[in-house]
Amino acid sequence: MSMRAWVLSLALLAAGGAVAAQVDNDPYLWLSDIHGARALAWVKRETDKSDKLLRADPTYQRTHDAILKSLDVKDRIPKVILDHGDAYNFWQDAAHVRGIWRRTTIADYAAKDPHWETLLDLDALDTAEKTPWVWQGADCAPGGALCLLKLSPGGGDAATVREFSLKTKTFVEGGFRLPEAKLTATYLDADHVLVATDFGAGSMTKSSYPRLVKLWTRGTRLGAAKTVFEAGVDDIAARPQVFRGPYGSIAVIERGLTFFTNEYSVVAADGTTTKLPLPPGAVLQGATQGRLVFTLRDAWQAFPQGALIAFDPRRGGVRLLYAPNGRSTVEDVRCGRDAVYAAIFENVVGTVHAFRLKDDGWSDETLPMPRGGSTAIAAVNDWGPQAQFTFESYLTPPTLYATDGASAPKAIKAQAPVFDASGMAADQAWAVSKDGTRIPYFLIHPKGSKGPLPTILYSYGGFELSLFPIYWNDGHRPLAASAWVGQGGAIAIANIRGGGEFGPAWHQAALLEHRQRAFDDFAAVAKDLETRRLTTPKQLGIVGASNGGVLTTVTMTQHPELIGAVVSQRPLVDMLRYTRFGAGQSWVAEYGDPAIPAQRAILEKYSAYQKVQKGVHYPAILFITETSDDRVTPIFARMMAAKMEDQGHDVLFNESSEGGHGPGATSAAQAQMWGLTYAFFAQKLGLARK
Repeated sequence: MSMRAWVLSLALLAAGGAVAAQVDNDPYLWLSDIHGARALAWVKRETDKSDKLLRADPTYQRTHDAILKSLDVKDRIPKVILDHGDAYNFWQDAAHVRGIWRRTTIADYAAKDPHWETLLDLDALDTAEKTPWVWQGADCAPGGALCLLKLSPGGGDAATVREFSLKTKTFVEGGFRLPEAKLTATYLDADHVLVATDFGAGSMTKSSYPRLVKLWTRGTRLGAAKTVFEAGVDDIAARPQVFRGPYGSIAVIERGLTFFTNEYSVVAADGTTTKLPLPPGAVLQGATQGRLVFTLRDAWQAFPQGALIAFDPRRGGVRLLYAPNGRSTVEDVRCGRDAVYAAIFENVVGTVHAFRLKDDGWSDETLPMPRGGSTAIAAVNDWGPQAQFTFESYLTPPTLYATDGASAPKAIKAQAPVFDASGMAADQAWAVSKDGTRIPYFLIHPKGSKGPLPTILYSYGGFELSLFPIYWNDGHRPLAASAWVGQGGAIAIANIRGGGEFGPAWHQAALLEHRQRAFDDFAAVAKDLETRRLTTPKQLGIVGASNGGVLTTVTMTQHPELIGAVVSQRPLVDMLRYTRFGAGQSWVAEYGDPAIPAQRAILEKYSAYQKVQKGVHYPAILFITETSDDRVTPIFARMMAAKMEDQGHDVLFNESSEGGHGPGATSAAQAQMWGLTYAFFAQKLGLARK
């Protein structure tokens, strides 16, 4: 082992620390030097090779163009934030690659062609400052004259904060400004900001997030800010939030104990904090009329697991809004001035409920919305009665519905189809997993198709994230229907355990020592597709990103006989080292800690990086990642690809420079990633390429 590699391994142990303090002799660890010259030379060589092989395939350009067109369509529904009488939107298209932040009035937004006022042009800022800025949101002060803009150079989790004047449409000279870090900043009032950032040595948790929250006064230097809250170094993070409405404001600090448990404290005007008497499994969703609204990951007092509750931080007292059953889940919650709105799903199909505070409790009204697809709460107004909702399905583009709080939701905008769905069908089916649990999945396929088809199977299965029937044209998801289903292929989406499709229990069923259930569920869906002769092992490809990287690589090593090709995007792979890189330490509540022998033994049973071996016939695999990903990092994809390549397996690797933990910062980058993915599947699964 070289001296450089030895020093690097010790530095990683010191930084990520949750692994036995010993020299790591892994021959591929040099690739963890993310920006090192040797590692980047390897990245360029491998990326050039995959680009040459895949971009020449006709499927690449066809898919790239179809996805880029769908991402840049002019009638895509602008997602807005409602604030008093205005609607704010961040917009990207072919003319605004980086994007523009803009606003109009709520009334004008409902028109076919709103009159948008541009507030900030990121393309112009990018050109002026020669920095690839990626928008990460805005937090505006009471009164709406000033906002804190969060901008990331390259799209990683680390970002800068700069104060911006909505009146002059310029950054405020001498205003609040924070250097690049993993951070949160929000106004307590117009002259005070709650800040959680990297304040120097000892201010970050082992998970690489801020653990201190400080109160920063306008006109003073950051170093003089007063510490108002301190989380532990072993916690995940400390995050301030401020909710505002006609009732006043509620400032809350969330202390992340683990990825799934939190403590909450309210912050007074003088910076003093008071811890709230809530269970660690409570998840803060918002505030209305002075009440904080939570969902419960675990049963608490008389409230069942998954319940939606309201807590009054001034007077105490908890009230139930909704109690789910075993086949339903509260998925999306937004709190407006007059009501709490929630998208509630049963058997993976959505509805919208409105909960209103009455003298004797909370009323529950199911709003008249289309059925048979997915619903979401698009926007609510903290200062008015307005709320917006969306409905969509795999083959039905999104429609936006709006209500003034008194009348039924009315459709005000609809995206035109980006593909012809008349020859396609979307069906729900159920597979039976190894332990007898029924696992739902959807299949999108040509109508009347007979016999096995080249099929792509997608899932996630972790962190309580659900996969519902949405149109999937936002660049993050793999449904390029015209480029795949329109060419005779099929796409399957599996609702495996580890997700949240049936509430917290569905997620917890695949936690820690039960992780194998998620892999068994995924394999069961693959087997069901093949048993029903909808596809064959040679025609079945699997794809997943992030936690889906665990899923795809484990499935590849455990069931190579079931699949013909794998695409693993921004993957987490090495489960014995994952706590040492990026934000890995924050995920021990999901997977387990490799520093604890009993938990390490469980991780060793499935960790694909350790399980992959020479002489076994694995399906062909393509790894896709980003250099700027500071959450999972590109390290795992690099090391796994290099190891498999040296073992003689069929491997391709592709790494783009920016995008963070996502499919790219621009529509073109997203289209490129999915173009590579579909070209690879077309080559390996036998889709007809025209």
